[in-house]
Amino acid sequence: MNISMAQPTIGSKEIGAVMKVLKSGQITQGGEVAALEEEFARYCGARCAVAVSSGTAAIHAGLYALGVGPGDEVITSPFTFVATANPVLLMGAKVVFADIEEDSFLIDSHDVAKKISGNTKAIIPVDLFGQMGGWHTLPKRSGKQKIHILEDACQAVGATYGQKKAGMLGQIGVFSFYATKNMMCGEGGMAITNSRALAERMRQFRHHGQDQQHRYIYRDVGLNLRMLDLTAAIARVQLRQLDRWNKRRLRNAQILQKGLAGIPGLVLPSSLPHRIHAWHQFTIRVTPQFSKTRDELMTLLGKAGVASSIFYPKPLHLHPHFLALGYKRGDFPVAERVSQEVLSLPVHPALSLRQLKTIMAAIKKISS
Repeated sequence: MNISMAQPTIGSKEIGAVMKVLKSGQITQGGEVAALEEEFARYCGARCAVAVSSGTAAIHAGLYALGVGPGDEVITSPFTFVATANPVLLMGAKVVFADIEEDSFLIDSHDVAKKISGNTKAIIPVDLFGQMGGWHTLPKRSGKQKIHILEDACQAVGATYGQKKAGMLGQIGVFSFYATKNMMCGEGGMAITNSRALAERMRQFRHHGQDQQHRYIYRDVGLNLRMLDLTAAIARVQLRQLDRWNKRRLRNAQILQKGLAGIPGLVLPSSLPHRIHAWHQFTIRVTPQFSKTRDELMTLLGKAGVASSIFYPKPLHLHPHFLALGYKRGDFPVAERVSQEVLSLPVHPALSLRQLKTIMAAIKKISS
């Protein structure tokens, strides 16, 4: 039995939606994209949604809309995918990292407060692995300088904190619809906001800086970050199934939490108070008290037919283009230690109870 880390669901409805678009002759940004934007905004409780080509593009467009540029600083986590930080550099701004909390993997708000300066323009907190943090408590101002919150919810579509959906705790929230996400369309992304002005700036940026009312009138620099109607059609079908799939992820996570409890050296993930976790990943920590190293566990699981993945094996500040900014090993000790302990197990909605039992049995056998 081979158990995969992710299993994108492509059914007859997705195929039918794509065929309808192909037969219509309108395969680039058109009616399907507009419909997805309206439906996604309504799902999240936002006034506006702007569809783009990827989650990375959504971050890039969001930073542009917020006016981030040379001389500005943007604070974010070093324990995330590089797409969170690269757009900051592309805007000519400086990436300022803050360490993370050990138990939640989320950015440490106390360390964020220490990193704020008069040049801080924005903070990008990351809803890592599907869980929202208390981003509304982050500072909104440094002296006279307003600090914007751009919530990276790329892994947390459908998660909630209190009454708010993921992406709604800042000025802009961004999502990825990459093939392995909770809802997907192969490649695609979305930015949501309650500001019509910010939405207009993002729409302008995604279409070469062109005025939205006047063709071939370019207001500013921009890129081609548009979404296709082909991918939007898939995303619309996926959105209608998202809550059901997330409930299955929650069920699977609860089964794993119960079945793996009490194994020495394994630290299991959990939900913070007042949250509904989207469980994009079920990420355990393999500490020195476990009978094997993290990498040995991963290898032995693979031999047992159980896939697992490491997200992420090295914090961002230890990669070359961030080391060149002056970062060094030891700057963020929690992120550095956790990166050597994390291992993500399958939790996707296609898992059967038999497969979940296989995962748990394999880990218990290895731990003995």
